[in-house]
Amino acid sequence: MKPITSLLAAGAMSAMAFAAQAADKVTLQLQWVTQAQFAGYYVALDKGYYDEENLEVEIRPGGPDIAPPQVLAGGGADVMLNWMPSALAAREKGVPVVNIAQPFKSSGLMLTCWKDTGITKPEDFRGKTIGTWFFGNEYPLLNWLGQLGIPTDGSDNGVTIQKIGFNVDPLLQKQTDCITTMTYNEYWQVIDAGVSPDDIVTFKYSDYGVATLEDGIYVLEDSLKDEAFVDKMVRFVRASMKGWKYAEQNPDEAAEIVLENDATGAQTEKHQKRMMGEIAKLTAGSNGALDPADYERTVRTLMAGGSDPVIAKEPEGAWTHLVTDKALQ
Repeated sequence: MKPITSLLAAGAMSAMAFAAQAADKVTLQLQWVTQAQFAGYYVALDKGYYDEENLEVEIRPGGPDIAPPQVLAGGGADVMLNWMPSALAAREKGVPVVNIAQPFKSSGLMLTCWKDTGITKPEDFRGKTIGTWFFGNEYPLLNWLGQLGIPTDGSDNGVTIQKIGFNVDPLLQKQTDCITTMTYNEYWQVIDAGVSPDDIVTFKYSDYGVATLEDGIYVLEDSLKDEAFVDKMVRFVRASMKGWKYAEQNPDEAAEIVLENDATGAQTEKHQKRMMGEIAKLTAGSNGALDPADYERTVRTLMAGGSDPVIAKEPEGAWTHLVTDKALQ
């Protein structure tokens, strides 16, 4: 039998060895504020899925004045969530972002307009004011208008673009005729404000062939040259997708987890649970790996924006299966 002092020493050495294997830190920059749109990541954090992968993940909320590609390029995050139009536009402008995973399969983007404006079809946007988010979020709208041949110069033949923020007040106060909304968020804010569905008309981008990929996971291209970073991303994506699938199957619990992580206290239980139900429809069908056909459709859409497309040429190296091939084995 070993003396107690030897056992204590061995235990101390084991503890030191464990401490030396500190968790790898990952900073994630969100596309928007804390809400069920990002439930998979908060679930992974809450359920210990990141801990199981020896990761210490910090989730940083976004907002209407935060451009995730700029945060990533500036070293403020290791990985970001971004809509593909914004990411590809940033890449063409010299920010070498690469899609390493795509948890969202479908688009939830649409325009919500007052019916009394006389708008019944996209061609009726002419002469109207449309509110949209900026910092890359405006690209799908501008691309759609470009395809329709509608200028954004504020003329009677064009549209006036107005920057909007977190809420739907510009529409409610009739400062705009239409605003960009998501099927899982702003549309319901309009309804919850007392507006009847009969008084508005909606246009889902996917119904008009201009839907593009949303909420992909991106890193900087040079980071993928580092094997240790790639390994960290493999673990991050694996844990995140585990969180997403749990959220899909347990939407109410996932919404509660999001609420617990909302430092602002601005979100409500009713709204977040409803949002999670809608989000589950968009992540369904994705195992996290980017579908090349979805990518190619998005690129074609973005290049078809009339005289001023979102991207002028087909990107090279804008996505990879390097991470998901290992994460999803």
